[in-house]
Amino acid sequence: MSQSPLSGAVVLLFAIACGLSVANVYYAQPLLDAMADSFAMDHATVGIVITLTQIGYGVGLLLLVPLGDLLNRRRLIVGQLLLSTFAVLLVALSSNRFWLLAGMVLTGLLAVVTQVLVAYAANLARPEQRGHVVGLVTSGIVVGLLLARTVSGTMADLAGWRSVYVLSAGLTLLMALMLWRILPTAEQPRASESYGQLIRSVFTLFRKEKVLRDRAVLALLIFAAGTVLWTPLVLPLRAPPLSLSHTQIGLFGLAGAAGALGAARAGHLADRGLAQWTSGVALVLMLVSWLAIAFTQSSLWALLLGVITFDLGLQAVHVTSQSLIYSVRPEAQSRLAAGYMLFYSVGSALGSVGATMVYAWAGWIGVCALGAGINLLALIYWRVTLSPATAAQAQPSQG
Repeated sequence: MSQSPLSGAVVLLFAIACGLSVANVYYAQPLLDAMADSFAMDHATVGIVITLTQIGYGVGLLLLVPLGDLLNRRRLIVGQLLLSTFAVLLVALSSNRFWLLAGMVLTGLLAVVTQVLVAYAANLARPEQRGHVVGLVTSGIVVGLLLARTVSGTMADLAGWRSVYVLSAGLTLLMALMLWRILPTAEQPRASESYGQLIRSVFTLFRKEKVLRDRAVLALLIFAAGTVLWTPLVLPLRAPPLSLSHTQIGLFGLAGAAGALGAARAGHLADRGLAQWTSGVALVLMLVSWLAIAFTQSSLWALLLGVITFDLGLQAVHVTSQSLIYSVRPEAQSRLAAGYMLFYSVGSALGSVGATMVYAWAGWIGVCALGAGINLLALIYWRVTLSPATAAQAQPSQG
């Protein structure tokens, strides 16, 4: 593994590539009502679009991301981006529900290139800068996620929802060409296992590494809460009395820009040994944010405040978790990423389908109650298993 610090230009390229790739997963969130109209889907079930994308993402995490420990990462990354171009074009050209959903599954499956990139960046970074580098690259993911909501809303108003995916195909192809030219060509040390053994070792790592188990469960909970917020948000904002346009709804994604700040800063704190306390404070912020988010239908300022606080907390927890797990086994970083993010994908899928069902049954207040309940569970889990106080109490028994 290279011990030289990554150059700023290469880190920036990693961040941009991650942002463009993850955007493909989130373009659909502000467009659910438009997709529902195009394919005669009702609001109670249209969340399946997000759910299937997350299922595809989960499958990709298990089957594709571990390949980063086995194959040449430059070729793996560029190959996934070229296939992603095809997947988003399939969404753009879909003529019925089947092709739409198939395209979304493939889009999610191939978007896991972001995790190959994050693990590659962590592998190239010095141990003392790993949290900082992971934070910067993750900031690119956050910005991509936020811009996806904003750009998709604006493009949908200007040229229809399909134009979003046509634009995405062009940008993804461009990034594949740039990465082929700029990514390091040197081979990293490869795992000695076969592909089957490599996949099985993802589950072996869960048995051996407590930090991976604990942080994966936390990822499931916080990202379930995240999709509970974002998946149905378009529905009350489009409905009377607010009746916002797709462009206006997309702008709310920018309110989470503080999340990018939180990601970068959390990486610094993790490098200083403060990952656990950072996680606890961030989980409290996420829980409190639901009080403001509950007033969405009567105050857009309350929603703005809630979204900023929520995304700041979520990204801080996410980055500290990645910084901790990537420090465990440098030779298995792609598999660690796969295991951790597999739980993220499960949580996101469950949150999406649960949120749209609860919205149809109990409205926006029901959605907020669901999200707050999940966040409360995450905070309790952190306090019982992960907090510095718990670790200190457990220490004497180990002696």
